[in-house]
Amino acid sequence: MDYQHYFSKRIGDLRSEGRYRIFADLERQCGRFPIALNRRDGETREVVVWCSNDYLGMGQHPDVLAGAHHALDTCGAGAGGTRNISGTNHYHVLLEQELADWNGKEAALLFTSGYTANMTTLSTLGATIPGCVIFSDELNHNSMIEGIRHSRAAKHIFRHNDPESLNEALSAYPRETPKLVVFESVYSMDGDIAPLAELCDVAEAHNAMTFLDEVHAVGMYGPQGSGVAERDGVRDRITIIQGTLAKAIGVVGGYIAASEACVDYVRSFGPGFIFSSSLPPAVASAALSSIRFLRTHPELRDRHQERAATLKRRLTGLGIPVLPSVSHIVPVMVGNAALCKQASDLLLDKHGIYVQPINYPTVPVGTERLRITPTPLHDDRMMDALVDAMVQVWEELDLHRETAKVRAAE
Repeated sequence: MDYQHYFSKRIGDLRSEGRYRIFADLERQCGRFPIALNRRDGETREVVVWCSNDYLGMGQHPDVLAGAHHALDTCGAGAGGTRNISGTNHYHVLLEQELADWNGKEAALLFTSGYTANMTTLSTLGATIPGCVIFSDELNHNSMIEGIRHSRAAKHIFRHNDPESLNEALSAYPRETPKLVVFESVYSMDGDIAPLAELCDVAEAHNAMTFLDEVHAVGMYGPQGSGVAERDGVRDRITIIQGTLAKAIGVVGGYIAASEACVDYVRSFGPGFIFSSSLPPAVASAALSSIRFLRTHPELRDRHQERAATLKRRLTGLGIPVLPSVSHIVPVMVGNAALCKQASDLLLDKHGIYVQPINYPTVPVGTERLRITPTPLHDDRMMDALVDAMVQVWEELDLHRETAKVRAAE
């Protein structure tokens, strides 16, 4: 086999389908978020980033930077090992205590990423609980799918956000069969939110554990910002809450929060935890500072929701096809991979606006989109520029417009 030819051909296929992913060379400007420097074709220019997962701009918040600097100066750059072998720094302990309290649970466990948290926890539970059956929402994230797959446990896929479909799947098993129901709170590509209470009702009726991925809700929902489970008053009904430190918290890493026994079980039997090096102390300290700030500043969440709602209203009013998101996510449908990339390129090249195209396999073929994530730091001037640019791009590419809603620009 000519390996290099095979690699090149497969990449060529991606290019011809319009699905080849190009990384934008961005240099975030501390204190100027969401402005970044974009280096491209030997030139450097400022762009406004409208697709960052740093949803609240906490990655450059003074408290977060101060926390990172303090730990860096006192502990050095790295943790020095895995958690089992000299790598448990005091900042890891403090952060896990904070995460447990924040999520209303007895204990928490840190991972190097949210992906690893999902992979490790789900694969460990599914593989080590005898006869465990896992029930997964059909739109769950790849990290959850892979964790379930690697567990080799029996699995069933239920219709998205559909308690009746879940009930039907669970009803095929006796009450004493170990069961785990896996779902997300905010689904990041469509912006919809799961009916957590109803899903818990069904799971409890069948004596099933629940696993909730709050990755796209952490920091942004609930009085103290721990997520939708807090907002909806169901944290005590969720067996395991999983989240990330890499989005609204503004740093990197992942975690689970659950009972002390459950967390200790994953800590003791999960290979993805046991054999991974610890997060740097500076990262743990920065995340700790970010969470402590977010718990006491609901006004940041209020501003965030206002920015998202305002952008949805303005784009919809001009006929730009925004999907009916009920969260902070603003998905704009294009429906074609090549056109989606062209739209992204035009926004960047002509308007200095960066919005990454979202293509297969992240979303199904034919549902390609631009995924816009307003933050509290996107001001009115930036929003005016985005709205004007979107209209111009839609006209230039002759993309689908919701003509019944088109009206004069605001």
